[in-house]
Amino acid sequence: MSDRFEVPIAGGLDVPLPRMARVRQTFDPTRLDDVADVVRSEMRRPEIAGLVKPGEEIAIGCGSRGVANIAETAKTVVEELRRLGAEPFIFPAMGSHGGATALGQTGVLANYGITESAMGVPVRSSMDTVVIGELDDGTPVHVDRHAHEADGIVLINRIKPHTTYRADIESGIVKMIGIGMGKHAGATALHFHGMDRFGDLLPRVAEHVIANAPFRFGVGLVENAYDETATVEAIPAPRLIERERVLQAEAKSRMGRIFFHDIDVLVIDRMGKEVSGAGFDPNITGRNNRGVEGFDDPLVNKIVVLDLTDATHGNATGLGLADVITRRLFDRIDYGATWANVITSNYLDGGTVPIVMHTAREAVALGAKTALRVESGEARIVRIRDTLTLGTIMVSEPMLEEVRAHPSLEAIGAPEPFAFTPDGRLEPIALEMSHAAD
Repeated sequence: MSDRFEVPIAGGLDVPLPRMARVRQTFDPTRLDDVADVVRSEMRRPEIAGLVKPGEEIAIGCGSRGVANIAETAKTVVEELRRLGAEPFIFPAMGSHGGATALGQTGVLANYGITESAMGVPVRSSMDTVVIGELDDGTPVHVDRHAHEADGIVLINRIKPHTTYRADIESGIVKMIGIGMGKHAGATALHFHGMDRFGDLLPRVAEHVIANAPFRFGVGLVENAYDETATVEAIPAPRLIERERVLQAEAKSRMGRIFFHDIDVLVIDRMGKEVSGAGFDPNITGRNNRGVEGFDDPLVNKIVVLDLTDATHGNATGLGLADVITRRLFDRIDYGATWANVITSNYLDGGTVPIVMHTAREAVALGAKTALRVESGEARIVRIRDTLTLGTIMVSEPMLEEVRAHPSLEAIGAPEPFAFTPDGRLEPIALEMSHAAD
């Protein structure tokens, strides 16, 4: 790509943009004050502690999502397993993420603070799997080789709504059993069926693994709308599917949202795999592109994404759900990692590259210019840091009347022009850090 595209745009991009105001969105703030203490208590419940015998080697699976308190949780699980006399190690349970390589997956865990030095145990990463049988339709069931060779398996994951399908079990430990622990080969085999069938398929895979592999228990975490841990539960294998349905319902009730139905332009400062499997969460943006019911609020005309997170290591899976991106984002994409992830899912639109604008100023202006039936300077624009950080957002001046009328919204600053830097980038949103992610 050249240094700059010269795109003939009728009327140019000198588009009047409305002033923007910071707005506080209020959600249920329930959270755990001491996550490690709760994990410790859960691990010491007799029905969990009794699943581990002294001398056993226990594989602890951790994934590629940016789960709140994941390193602290993993470290506590390690310590409690050692207290029971076990010999734990950690392995990546993340399907094809990390570029579908063992080294890449180790790097993903390291980015979350899960390293051998920090955890005090080995991290064993391999893309090799063992096929432990087949489903009735002949679908092979893969399990990470290191995990399969251990005496027991423990998985740690956040339970949350999925970005592509709707069911009573979506993202969580059940999905990690088949997709995450199945590595690249297992994820590919299951994605063959299409994610629209995952609500039925993944519980069947989990039942097969529970019956034929040494899976002992999972540690499920539910987060509030501020990306903070609200619930931790250790779930023994026989009760996993039953309890995950309950925790999934809790996660849906706690999930953040944007409290506006009609949005002309949604500006997302950054996207990444640790934010959402889709880079930016369709549960928040309302855009799924696949006709799945349940992804229709808010109604967004144009989505503009400005950057990738550092933690995503260039993986821009889900990029195709945007309309406009910046040159900065484009230049940071690792196409190998992105396309490996997209091809595994079989949904190739997740790797489509949107229109690229040289600066954030141009990207936002193009979004406003092409929003349908919007008068100049009157665009209903919402700006968020990412789809996990929704406590403090910015909205355009034409939306402030709705802010004043909504019980969960409060303007916390006077409207000001977009804060573009001289080189066309946007100054970061000033977050209220009491409930926002670092």
